[in-house]
Amino acid sequence: MTVVEELHEAHGATFEERGGRRVVRDYGRPAVAHRAVRNGAGIIEMGYGVVVVEGDDRVAFVDNTVSNRVPDDDGEGVYALLLDPQGRVETDMYVYNAGERLLCFTPPDRAEPLADDWAEKVFVQDVSVREASGEFGIFGVHGPKSTEKVASVLKNAAAPEPAMTFDRGVVGGEGVTVIANDGLTGDEGYEVVCTADAAERVFDTLLTQGSGAAPFGYATWESLTAEAGTPLFETELSGRLPNVLGVRNAVDFEKGCFVGQEVVSKVENRGQPSSRLVGLAVEELPAAGDAVLAGDDEVGEVTRATEGPSVGSPIALAVVEYDLDPSATLSVRVGVDDGGDDGAETVEATRETLPFYEGTAVSARVPTYLEDEASEAE
Repeated sequence: MTVVEELHEAHGATFEERGGRRVVRDYGRPAVAHRAVRNGAGIIEMGYGVVVVEGDDRVAFVDNTVSNRVPDDDGEGVYALLLDPQGRVETDMYVYNAGERLLCFTPPDRAEPLADDWAEKVFVQDVSVREASGEFGIFGVHGPKSTEKVASVLKNAAAPEPAMTFDRGVVGGEGVTVIANDGLTGDEGYEVVCTADAAERVFDTLLTQGSGAAPFGYATWESLTAEAGTPLFETELSGRLPNVLGVRNAVDFEKGCFVGQEVVSKVENRGQPSSRLVGLAVEELPAAGDAVLAGDDEVGEVTRATEGPSVGSPIALAVVEYDLDPSATLSVRVGVDDGGDDGAETVEATRETLPFYEGTAVSARVPTYLEDEASEAE
């Protein structure tokens, strides 16, 4: 659950459950908060699960499990995936080398099963694993003025760069770690990590001191990341092959293959995925799972849809057939319920190049496909 619930309530927050964790949905007007972030800076409490890995063999142990290279050096991090034997995503995570331990930030409902799974796999290595979500407060600072915001309250350190590096300093008299993130909202951003008992002081300082910043919740997070073309675990990544989503930043294809990554590497090197993630501009807001049509043929499905305040129209992310003609006339079947297609209608959809919004950063997760890179090189 949130570690600063009373402060959120004081700002008018409403809450929801995500992955078994209570998080802020919004503070009353998600679209207004969205524009505030795009015009300056905003603060969100991130609902991560946290797994701590310690011991002399911690780096090698996690590196042998996930899809990307775990950094050896303190102060560096990486985005990575845990894949099942079929190469499908079981969870995504950020892995940070924090000196004597690794901190793994996961979707909230994946931390406990991940910690249990890893603990069972420790044999002769010097490794200890534990779930530690309740020990930390983690606050995202996003927007084109997020560097200014962080610099205005951070003592004994400067805002770190480049992305996926971090430094330690002081905010509101409390020790914090500040991470330069990978642009998930389409603008520059940071995450400020502190102990749970310091979280109220840190959150209050971020909101009320230094340069201005507005609080926002996960309803706004959804629209910011959708505009940025960022696939998220719950809606796009879970259960799919990384190649389908184009999240090539999460996979080191030169690593020695473990079971799940071997499947991904074969797709990368010997063929193409069956589907790809695309953006759609739509006349009417669809729902996740609504069918994408090319003429009368069903060619994919919507994974997430939202109003796009920065775009000025409804937008959607959808998984469609990989070789679908980019010029095909598309529509989305909306209004389908459990009783069948009665009342369903089709609304026009236009395929858009991701991201929808171009800000001060490009999300590292914007879909990238090997075939597209080859075409650009030519």
